Order: sequence, then C-alpha cells, then structure tokens
Amino acid sequence: MRDKISSKIFIDGGVVAETAEAKEFLGYLDGQTTNPTLIAKNLEARSKNQELSKKISREEALNEYKRIVQEISQIIPQGSISIQVFANKETKAEEMIEQARVRKTWITNGSIKVPCTFEGLSAAEVLCKEMPINITLNFSQSQAAAVYEATKGAKFPVFISPFVGRLDDIGENGMQVVENILKMYSSGDGHVETLTASVRSIEHILYAISLKSPIITIPFKTFKEWASGGFQTPQENYKYFPHDLKPIPYDESIILGKDWKSYDLAHPLTDKGLQRFWDDWMGIVG
Repeated sequence: MRDKISSKIFIDGGVVAETAEAKEFLGYLDGQTTNPTLIAKNLEARSKNQELSKKISREEALNEYKRIVQEISQIIPQGSISIQVFANKETKAEEMIEQARVRKTWITNGSIKVPCTFEGLSAAEVLCKEMPINITLNFSQSQAAAVYEATKGAKFPVFISPFVGRLDDIGENGMQVVENILKMYSSGDGHVETLTASVRSIEHILYAISLKSPIITIPFKTFKEWASGGFQTPQENYKYFPHDLKPIPYDESIILGKDWKSYDLAHPLTDKGLQRFWDDWMGIVG
C-alpha cells in the first residue's frame, strides 16, 4: 500500500492488541497517537477484568501508560509514538516541560503531545529543541500559524493535529481546516507536519490522502472499516462532499511571519477537549 498512499498512516488508540492487528492488516504502520482518554478507557477495561482496582494511584497510572507505549513501540519500533502530557487550563508551561522530559525517557521513538494553548506553545517553544513534539487540539488556521512560529527553532520533528471530527460534530467542515493549514504552510519552510486527527469516516481518510496530508491518524474502528474495503484510495478526480457542514474559509489575513503570541489561540473546542482529557484521566486516578 505504501506506493499508493503518500500520507503516513498512524493508528489512534491505547490498546496494544489493536496496534498489532492494524499493522497486520495494512502490512505496516508509521506510528501511533495516544491521549489520556484512550489510555483511561484501556485501564478501565482492564479494571473490569480485575487486573486493576477501579481507582489507581497516579504513579500506577503513569506506569501503566509507560508500559502501554513501550509495548506499542516494540510493535512499531521505527514509527513515531505520540505520548501526551496531562494538563488542564491551569497547567503551566514549566510543568508540561517537566512531564515531557520524563515521558521522552520511556521510549526512543516518542513524540510528546502538548495542547494548542498559550502555555502549551510556551512549552513547545522549548521542547522542540529537545525532542519531537505534537501540538494537539488544533481547530483553527490562526492556531496553526502560532504553532508554526512558536516552533521555528525546532531541531526535531514537529506535528500539528487538527481534530476534524470534533469540528464536524458542531456542524463545521473540519477537513477544511486541514486544507487551510496545508495551504498556509505551503509558503513556509516545512518544519511542521500536518497530522489529520479525529478521523471519523472513510471520506475523511480519502480527502486527507487527496490533500496529501503528511500524516493521518485513524481510530481502530474506522481503520477496520477502511481495511474491510481493501484500503480504498481516492481517484484522481476525487471530490469531498461536506454535505450540510458549515464552510471554514481560508483567511488571507492570517499570514506566517509574526510573533506567535500575536495570533488568536482561542477556540472553545480546545478548551473543551483539554478538560475532557483531564477529566477522563482523573477519573481513573484515586
């Protein structure tokens, strides 16, 4: 399949068995993304099998997260494995940096995820000189411009993860954000790779491939649906139909080259997503 798909394919999840199965289906995987919600769901499932108590200590939870990503790394040793810091809106950049430095020691092929917030980008500005990073919970062209500028000094790979499915959920054309970011970044130096995330459908996958999104991360349920159709790829004349989704037009006034702090980082879905990750993780920690 590699010769048919220019995009790198990641699996999105926290279950090791799904990683192995996805790799077997496709024949390869280029990486995996994880987040606190996915890991929490995995740990909750294990607790029902009485392997873990319903509530576990913070240390136990972190050790489980570490074990999971280490097992994933063994399945995809050459791939990029995204590991997320735990943060809410009060978490400062210094704490995210401290967490990131610890997580980077877990595996040699880790990429550390920080949120697309002021504190997250303040952390990213430092971390991009020390390790691969992934800026998550991105929902706008303006946020993407800030990510680009905050990481211009990067010495390691930098990913940005626009969450298309969550925009679709509120009636907006999430894939158009990917399209807008790729267009804006085309005038840049290429140091930030767009990772199409929160993929919900085969159409999302096909359009991301058509757009030549550098990376696509796919949850196992959608991945299996794609696999059952023989890993369909878009035809040359492929057209994406957003149906009744509200357009998110390209904003010509948002240009690269400014101080990253001057761009508008506010987006309600970033705040909501950050809180959801936090709540899901804290829900398993006693």
